[in-house]
Amino acid sequence: MTRLLNAVTIFSFGTALALSPAMAQKSADSSGSSMGKKSAGMTMTDSTFVKKAARGGLAEVELGKLATEKASSEDVKKFGQRMVDDHGKANDQLKQVASEEHITLPEGLSAKDKATKDRLEKLSGAQFDRAYMRDMVKDHRQDVAEFEHASKSAHDPAVKSFATQTLPTLQDHLKEAERIAPTQKTAKNMSK
Repeated sequence: MTRLLNAVTIFSFGTALALSPAMAQKSADSSGSSMGKKSAGMTMTDSTFVKKAARGGLAEVELGKLATEKASSEDVKKFGQRMVDDHGKANDQLKQVASEEHITLPEGLSAKDKATKDRLEKLSGAQFDRAYMRDMVKDHRQDVAEFEHASKSAHDPAVKSFATQTLPTLQDHLKEAERIAPTQKTAKNMSK
């Protein structure tokens, strides 16, 4: 009888230990997880991508507005307006994804983006055009790489879809920025 009682006790204890992680996971899932109620497919990498994309989108809009005001080249002004329009639209789509996934997005520019804006605000004419377009080429190269990665490896379907849908627009921005940037260097050399 003692043997049977010991076996039942050991079995019960072992079962409780085995079920504890599963019960804890179920409890965390039903409460929305302690990391901000993200969906089951949302990883920390996906969340980081969403926040970084949001911050980058804010910067593109702010710098685009600056270009529409300060640029001397009509191509640069048009490019700046396109940044405002396209990134504004992408930002709205990203807000929807973030809302569904319970992610709090940044509301302002990063320190790096503020510094870039401050630097560009001090420039004017062809000098502004060159600096702005150089920044746009650099930023869009990085954006394209990050969105390509997210479109292939994001775990959350909404994040993957956003990255996949936005990527062609970013690739087009990069091509346009690379086309415009050399014309600004030519303008610089012609003014010497």
